[in-house]
Amino acid sequence: MASDVDTAPLVGRAELVQTVRSALLGGAAHGQTAAVFLNGESGVGKTRLLGEIGARLREQGAVVLTGSCLDIGDASPLHPLLQALRRFDADVSTSHARASSAVRGLLQMFADETAGPDGAGALLERVSRGLHLIAEGRPLVLILDDLQWVDRSTRQLLLYLLAGLGDLQLSVLAAVRAESLQGVHPLRRVLTELRRLRTVQVLDLAPLGRADTEKLAGAVVGRTLSSDAAEQVWQRSGGNPFVIEELARDLRDGRDGLSETLREIFLDRVDALPQHAHAVVHAVAAGVEPVQHWLLAQVLRLPEDELIDAARAAVAHRLLVGDDDGYRLRHRLVAEVLAHELLPAERSGLHRRYAEALTAAPGELHQARLAHHWRLAGEPARALPAAVAAAQEAERLHGYAEAHRHWSAALQLAVGPGPLAVDRVELLGNAAEAAHHCGEHARALALLEELAALQGGEPSCALHIRRARYLAAAGRSALAEEEYQRALEAADCSPRDRAAAAARLAELLLHLGRYADAGQRAREALALAENVEGSATEVVLASSALGFSDACLEDPDAGLAVMRDALDTAERAGQPEDVACAYLHLAELLTGPLNILEEGVVVARRGAERVAELGLGRTWGTRLLAIAINGLFRVGQWAEAEKVVATALRHRPSGADAVELLLARCRLSVGYGDIEAAGRDLDAVATLLAGGGARHVIPLLTLRSGLAMWEGRHDVARLAVQRGLTESRSDDVMILSALVWHGLRAEAEAHASRTVDVDPTAVRRLRDVAERVARKSAGAARPVRSVVEGFLALCAAEVSRLDGSDPELWAVSAAEWDRRQHPYPAAYSRLRQAEALLARRSRVATAGKLLREAYRVAQGLGAVPLTSEIRELAGRARVSLEERETTGGTRGAPSEASDDELAALTAREREVLALVAEGLTNKEIGQRLFISERTIGVHVSHIFDKLQVRTRVQASAIQLRNHRG
Repeated sequence: MASDVDTAPLVGRAELVQTVRSALLGGAAHGQTAAVFLNGESGVGKTRLLGEIGARLREQGAVVLTGSCLDIGDASPLHPLLQALRRFDADVSTSHARASSAVRGLLQMFADETAGPDGAGALLERVSRGLHLIAEGRPLVLILDDLQWVDRSTRQLLLYLLAGLGDLQLSVLAAVRAESLQGVHPLRRVLTELRRLRTVQVLDLAPLGRADTEKLAGAVVGRTLSSDAAEQVWQRSGGNPFVIEELARDLRDGRDGLSETLREIFLDRVDALPQHAHAVVHAVAAGVEPVQHWLLAQVLRLPEDELIDAARAAVAHRLLVGDDDGYRLRHRLVAEVLAHELLPAERSGLHRRYAEALTAAPGELHQARLAHHWRLAGEPARALPAAVAAAQEAERLHGYAEAHRHWSAALQLAVGPGPLAVDRVELLGNAAEAAHHCGEHARALALLEELAALQGGEPSCALHIRRARYLAAAGRSALAEEEYQRALEAADCSPRDRAAAAARLAELLLHLGRYADAGQRAREALALAENVEGSATEVVLASSALGFSDACLEDPDAGLAVMRDALDTAERAGQPEDVACAYLHLAELLTGPLNILEEGVVVARRGAERVAELGLGRTWGTRLLAIAINGLFRVGQWAEAEKVVATALRHRPSGADAVELLLARCRLSVGYGDIEAAGRDLDAVATLLAGGGARHVIPLLTLRSGLAMWEGRHDVARLAVQRGLTESRSDDVMILSALVWHGLRAEAEAHASRTVDVDPTAVRRLRDVAERVARKSAGAARPVRSVVEGFLALCAAEVSRLDGSDPELWAVSAAEWDRRQHPYPAAYSRLRQAEALLARRSRVATAGKLLREAYRVAQGLGAVPLTSEIRELAGRARVSLEERETTGGTRGAPSEASDDELAALTAREREVLALVAEGLTNKEIGQRLFISERTIGVHVSHIFDKLQVRTRVQASAIQLRNHRG
């Protein structure tokens, strides 16, 4: 079923095309007949595949005859063969005069054929000889479409030729519409017999998967689809390529609803069903999938035998899929089509029977389904309590996304005349809280505003606290701080509310890097909580903030002990948000100020698993995974960090949670040199941070500065740093010291490149800030001082580049970062130390050793920009980056050399190389590993550099050589 509108690319079938080509030409090469039958539903792409494979076979020198069967049965014997011969005669060139003559002779034979005593056998033999002449010793392939309509004579000819009775080596490729092979269709028996032949393959053509569906739809539309549009196309099409293309064209052209083409196709298929099967499909279309067999029996009230026969017919016609948990429509579009084929009374009657059957069912009630069916049956009063019960049931299981959906449905049901079974104020409050928990921050704030308007008067203290929580989660920190202050100043603020406001404000200040203020508010909250019964949440929040503040500013061990106690308290109390908050602060403390990275990554990943169990994976789980990514980045485990990014992206986070993840991914992209991906993430973060605080703004501007420097835009890097210094109110000396280093590095890069003048005023300001950070960190805890000292060492060394780089300062920086086990800044420091030594024309051997060590680390990480700069400096200085042999003797055996060929590759690069060797494209590898195509390109470039090859074939050969046997 091909579209006649325009041509879409062939997607997701590359492996199948190669399989079919090999099967057809492989058999012919060995002097055997071969056949491949493609079996699939309408629209799955059989005709398109026949054309694509036929074109490839012609390119390889095969003679290809193409014909189609007609839906008129035996009324036109041998029609597909006659059609194929006529097409071939019209297309054959004059250079194949003998083939053309043989074709015309065969056509004339058909025209002159009369009944004789030798019967059909003689005809088949003459056809075989004619095809032999046409082939002229070349592979011969007969391609037949719509084989389900094949006439008897053509069917006999195929069996004759495939059995090898015609003394002709040929291949047959045919497409069969699966839903047409029902009952005693003669082709069913033929295919059953042919499956037993070694040279025959019957391949079931499956619909496209989720990724290929999105790729095909995007190609038709002409742009990448939004996640919502892609999901809709996937759900409605079921992966059927024809349906995908039609839906994508409607999307591209701005058409709403369902095209008449698709509507007629599905209606024809439903109308072809027996009566009871027709009723089954209508009932399943109205139900909530999967529709269990017992429920379908209650709704349709058919005898068991008749129901089973009807369901079997619907499955056989490819309209339903049946498995252990019930029946589903193969295409959700069927439900859309059938929704317009029933009268309103018929539809509401179906939903009423569903609701009555579910209500009468023994055991647990299916509240969500009940609400759905009562609503569509026109009974909102009976649907509303079911929707509320479904929401409460989802919340008990921490399914906040589902709870939000049910509360929203309840709000819609509660609109209208008549008394309500529940209070609308209560509905709004529950819906807002569920939206907040599942990451729908904008929706939570909108519902809260509606709640405030409904209540009337001045906002209460509790409302201020709730709005502040939602604003903070949405990344609007400045507004959130203002709301907490209003709550504390409100006249109606109870002791519990005051303790809650103080504790949550302490947590917010902590996130903003204002540790002293956070500690002060945390102590206030703990004092207030002492006089409030059941204040576990406030105690956990305040303890976490206090522990973090103490660990950064005073005593790391005592602060860490406070935070571990907070986690224990949260687990005992059992409140999901308290547990998540305690895990988050503990992981942040370990991977940040205390620099205990390995333990911090473990805590973050364990915490992400725990909060996912509690239903908070999209929000708190994402932030915990972002912490793990940053920790893995710092210790140089970039490939593992990429895997964690892929896991976190599956949560589809929003607001501040998305900011954390995007910044973490951006660090990887900047390190890898994926400029475009890093820029996209930074732009997305800037959009989300319309009111954010230093917690996110300074890391954003630091990354923007680093990215601009690798691009050679040193003036842009300077502006980003200056903006960060101007807007910052943070006490976090670590993020400030990193920002200052980037600023001084930008001035040093400008000086070295001579593309932008150094700004003396900016340098003075940066040096002043560095001195202020040094003074402030002197009173901080030892681990905090240690990290800051590393950045200050980088700052001092960068300043020396402005008037002759000092190799000793760079040696100090490298040693500082080695001690902290941060390989990336250590490698960067060695590059600059070697650069300084070479500029002074001294200790060239030492410089070479430093470059080789930095090069090894940079390549191991996959840091393309840093690797390129090392390679450029080594080239100018004529320094070899290959490790020199330290021991004498002969070279190892070939097998030993081969074993070392992949030693330089990272774990992720080995994964990519293995998939390259399988023949996958960068796009396909990206889909397999859940990372972008551009990032795969970066990995492939690293692999080529490390293996010293120029093509994918050469790289694949090395991979295969190292994994042989």
